Amino acid sequence: MNKPPIDFYFDFSSPYSYIASEWIEALAARHGRTVRWHAVLLGVTFQAAELRPPVAHPLKREYVLRDFARSARFEGVPYTQPAVFPIPTQNAARVFWWLHDGDPARAVAWARAGLRAYFARGVDLSDVQALKGLASQFGLDADQAEAVWNDPVWKERLKHANEAAVAAGMFGAPYIVVDGEPFWGNDRKAQIERWLSQGPF
Repeated sequence: MNKPPIDFYFDFSSPYSYIASEWIEALAARHGRTVRWHAVLLGVTFQAAELRPPVAHPLKREYVLRDFARSARFEGVPYTQPAVFPIPTQNAARVFWWLHDGDPARAVAWARAGLRAYFARGVDLSDVQALKGLASQFGLDADQAEAVWNDPVWKERLKHANEAAVAAGMFGAPYIVVDGEPFWGNDRKAQIERWLSQGPF
């Protein structure tokens, strides 16, 4: 019997999404699972949950900035705190859904490329020219990518993805759902591993 896929909700501007994106596929594969990736906008989920970004709280900001880097080191993932953070990521997310609806594997590759570009190389995905440059490096036609993220069809596709994420209970990223059980955060890796290996607890 095929086991259901793991749902992985992420935002291109989420450090913890970036770190988790580097281990989620391998973890799933160890347990005979696949992963369904969902690019969403954290701003929408924060609004729905009446939350603010962690770095918006002065007392919390220094801690979370330290924790981003420490968590990346713990996982052995390259990390450089972006100069501009957080950023709006709707354009990168629209390209994700455009690719996804034709070839989900290519969309996942784009997600990885975007997350790595922003968090390892400091490429500002909210900057049109920088994003077009990344699209070109990825093998897309940069002008076509720009046309995609300005197209009402893909704006609507992302809107639906955001609404579906909120309906699934998402309020932060990464948000990982295994057999209907939600896990929030990169730091839930051990719990997810146990759930997959031994079943519900």
